[in-house]
Amino acid sequence: MSNMITIGISDMKVGKGGESFVTYALGSCVGVCLYDPVSKVGGLGHIMLPKYPAGDPKENKYRFADTCISEMIREMERLGGYRGKMVAKIAGGAKMFEVSGDSAFGNIGRRNVMAVKAMLAWFKIPIRAEDTGLNYGRTVYFYTENGSMIVKSFANGICTY
Repeated sequence: MSNMITIGISDMKVGKGGESFVTYALGSCVGVCLYDPVSKVGGLGHIMLPKYPAGDPKENKYRFADTCISEMIREMERLGGYRGKMVAKIAGGAKMFEVSGDSAFGNIGRRNVMAVKAMLAWFKIPIRAEDTGLNYGRTVYFYTENGSMIVKSFANGICTY
């Protein structure tokens, strides 16, 4: 098994058969793990916002749900993954700050989760595991050897999906 590769905020990496990834401090951000169990190609993205701003080619595509997921699929296919076999596991999307009322503006975590789910549905990639919402941060570990996702948090301990 290879060393753990760290995925920063607004970053994404893919690997094949033995690569291991970790992303820290998922608050309102969402960690998206995609995996093709046949080719053992997988990836992890740390998504910060729901939608890529139109007309701004300088923006980091990995920061946004729509473009990060598209790019991750493209990179996985380049390594031999097949979109029709891919499955997803997601974590994060917490409501980290209390804003008066329950406005959608104040809950970017929920908006991020909704955007991730919409993109995965558009690509017809089923979500096999989810650890989202509530009000605490998470750290996600993802293993391409077997497609497992481990989520660590102070509030919920260690969960394996």
